[in-house]
Amino acid sequence: MATRPMTGEEYVDSLRDGREVYVYGERVKDVTSHPAFHNPVRMTARLYDALHDPAHRDVLTCPVDGGGDGYTHRFFTTPRSAEDLVADQAAIAAWARMSYGWMGRSPDYKASFLGTLGANADFYGDFAENARSWYRTSQERVLFWNHAIVHPPVDRDRPPDEVADVFIHAEAETDAGLVVSGAKVVATGSALTHYNFIAHYGLPIRKREYALVATVPMDAPGVKLICRPSYTATAAVAGSPFDYPLSSRLDENDTILVLDKVVIPWENVFIYGDLGKVQMFTARSGFPERFTFHGCVRLAVKLEFLAGLLAKALEVTGTRDFRGVQSRLGEVLAWRNLFWGLSDAAARNPVPWKNGAVLPNPDYGMAYRWFMQIGYPRIREIILQDVASGLIYMPSSAEDFRNPDIRPYLDKYVRGSGGTTAVERVKLMKLLWDAVGTEFGGRHELYERNYSGNHENTRVELYFSQLASGQLDGYRAFAEECMAEYDLDGWTVPDLASFPELNALYRRP
Repeated sequence: MATRPMTGEEYVDSLRDGREVYVYGERVKDVTSHPAFHNPVRMTARLYDALHDPAHRDVLTCPVDGGGDGYTHRFFTTPRSAEDLVADQAAIAAWARMSYGWMGRSPDYKASFLGTLGANADFYGDFAENARSWYRTSQERVLFWNHAIVHPPVDRDRPPDEVADVFIHAEAETDAGLVVSGAKVVATGSALTHYNFIAHYGLPIRKREYALVATVPMDAPGVKLICRPSYTATAAVAGSPFDYPLSSRLDENDTILVLDKVVIPWENVFIYGDLGKVQMFTARSGFPERFTFHGCVRLAVKLEFLAGLLAKALEVTGTRDFRGVQSRLGEVLAWRNLFWGLSDAAARNPVPWKNGAVLPNPDYGMAYRWFMQIGYPRIREIILQDVASGLIYMPSSAEDFRNPDIRPYLDKYVRGSGGTTAVERVKLMKLLWDAVGTEFGGRHELYERNYSGNHENTRVELYFSQLASGQLDGYRAFAEECMAEYDLDGWTVPDLASFPELNALYRRP
């Protein structure tokens, strides 16, 4: 029987499973109807519906390759050529455009890991069949996974095994599976997903009960999601979609993930008890090469959106012809081109991997990890600098336009340049402010800065990667090749001349 991804309606129904989600002191009865999650759930449902839309299917989907018949999102399958990765890039971008680049943890993000499990199943040893099974299953439904791989910011100066009251670890091994407790930070978008992916990142593991890579369904008994404030709910209280057009529908709520004696069945385990393998996971899983590829494509789409908003804002404020303003908009476009170029290079110059598979070239993914940390804050700075007071020269709410006592003043004094009406101008500026100035906008700068690790680690990992691959030795040898062509007595190669007679003139007293 042919399989297919779930539809948007089926995705919404799949979240009505009794999961434990807490926000503002209360347990959420149904995330699909709660004000904090309703709109983000429906924005995600749009992605699933697009998989069935003839207008998008050719770009978004391809046949399953995990066994059986049917189709799936392209990034959930194993790429075997540059052409496959270019097609993946187009599929990632197509979905990203449906959220204007603001949904960083869309379902295809975790395909960065799930799409590796077919070619790389043998890496998981005794759990290899689990990897193959999840590879097939995730394709068939296009399952939505989130992840939590970082220890909470508690006692990080101590080894994980000395922080057993906080860090995730197995408390017991049973026939049914592992009994696991602890917490992780931050499970972005987890309230909207089907499964959480658990792994360790950053700190060395010394005891087998901490050496765990596994997945757990969001409705498993003992799984608790404690949410940060909801920008979507706040937007509903404070205004209308006109006032908060992004935060009112695209908040991927970040949560504290708590596991309280959760039973993880053995079939959901990828690594357990193998200290060496869990330490090698980052380097051997293929996940970093793919998640940086996905993130780079998605950011490029987001920057196109921001560049368009900035261009419109400069027109409305009447400053688009100022030379300095033009130069800084050009800088924003250069950042956009950089990230598109990096994602393009990663796709078109793949590296061979396991069993005929290829990975996006990690050199470009690692460059993206660093440049995004300075590029995104710089773009936000340019918007704040060049749109300036235009971002706050507007009424408090859409309701102000309905007040006949002040509407004439708004129409006269808040209009934009070039015949732009006051409503049009305020609509644009509120969208731009939601992107860069609200709590939602501030969270996105924090997100882009830390998306793929802390600012030091992204550089250190790049260094160690090229050290281990021998590339740095090659660069060193390149410099030494130049140095070998001369010494104290002049050139050491036969085709170049030192002209000692001219040099003697220079040395003459």
